[in-house]
Amino acid sequence: MHLPSRSDEVYDAIRSLRVVRAFRPDPIPREVLDEILEAGRWTGSSKNRQGWAFVVVDDAEGRERLASAGSFSGPIRASAVSVALVRTGEGNDFDIGRVAQNIMLAAASRGVASCPVTLHHSDRARQVTGIPADAECRYAIALGYADEEPERAQRTRRRQQGVSGRKPLGDIVHRGAWSQ
Repeated sequence: MHLPSRSDEVYDAIRSLRVVRAFRPDPIPREVLDEILEAGRWTGSSKNRQGWAFVVVDDAEGRERLASAGSFSGPIRASAVSVALVRTGEGNDFDIGRVAQNIMLAAASRGVASCPVTLHHSDRARQVTGIPADAECRYAIALGYADEEPERAQRTRRRQQGVSGRKPLGDIVHRGAWSQ
């Protein structure tokens, strides 16, 4: 992969990525979804094991079943498509996180909003995705076109509850060792 020595476009895309929980009912065109999944496929992995697979759920009944595997899974129900991220036998959670971020960034580059969702009920996730015994599905990405009005209202509520922004860099960076 060729990267320019400096890319404000990539940096800005990373800094501007936002989670969206309210989606319009518009479908995502197959070619757009395939581009998003292709970006996930190209994610780097430990020892190039590529220890993942994707279960694409694009029908309302299937999304409802997948949502039943999580405790806070409203975005799956609201999405046009959800992608269950399956860690195969040779995979690891760090690489699944990398795949999730690449899928979310690729979606944003195509005008598609996203929300990562934890599937808290592993047995239920296994049942609804039909994954093999040596695989695990703990996360999904809800995808769709943002419904701006409910999103604005949710962000306003979160700000009023004190949930917004990022911690200052000085609060999270420790150089050389952890310092108080």
